[in-house]
Amino acid sequence: MYEPREDSFLLLKHIKSYASGNVLEIGTGSGILAQEAAKYSREVVACDINKELIEKLSRENKNREIQFIHSNLFSDINGKFNLILFNPPYLPSKKIKNKELDGGAKGTEVIARFLYHAKRYLKEKGKILLLCNSLNENIEELFMKYEYKFNKIDEQKMFFEKLFIYELILI
Repeated sequence: MYEPREDSFLLLKHIKSYASGNVLEIGTGSGILAQEAAKYSREVVACDINKELIEKLSRENKNREIQFIHSNLFSDINGKFNLILFNPPYLPSKKIKNKELDGGAKGTEVIARFLYHAKRYLKEKGKILLLCNSLNENIEELFMKYEYKFNKIDEQKMFFEKLFIYELILI
């Protein structure tokens, strides 16, 4: 399980301003973002590729607004959502040995797959909150390639990188 760190907490502080209606969290990890979103929305679907983690979170879940689903990105997701949250694995493979943080060779491969599929799961006027970092070269070009308007809403300097929160909306 991905233990919450600075990236999770940076994303967490924006959920109150964005969560409403139906919320989807991709890659839920500890579930803290889903729990926060459930305070402000009608329904939260939280998914993760780690089946054992999802089983554990489902057993421990006391909030009826949250449904935990085993899914590789959108593979087992149905419906459309007002908000999609994603704190992806975003580090380039050569910089990290931890699978939970491995975003592929450039660090953007998982993000690119997410962006390609996410538009089918957004309601009209739906938004995405996505965490990225300064090691994700050309990330804004990737947003444009997949036809998203974007706005950097927050950033935090770390010892070897900067973390960014982007709001994405379909063009």
